[in-house]
Amino acid sequence: MQTNNQNRIRVNFQIKVPQVRVIQSDGTSVGVMPTREALSLAQNQGLDLVEINPKASPPVCKIIDFGKYKYDEKKKQ
Repeated sequence: MQTNNQNRIRVNFQIKVPQVRVIQSDGTSVGVMPTREALSLAQNQGLDLVEINPKASPPVCKIIDFGKYKYDEKKKQ
């Protein structure tokens, strides 16, 4: 069942909402910004923009290494 949840995680260009609340990789909040701007911020750091709470208004995204995130999630299982 957890696999289905991981398939629904939207990353980078899969995030289609106009605005997101952004959290840096160190946990500090950047605030609400246009999704394009948040994506640029992540790319400039060599990281991914990952939607971690799609039900919030606006959705919450974190700037992280998605490959490492998937690896850590798999280890938890």
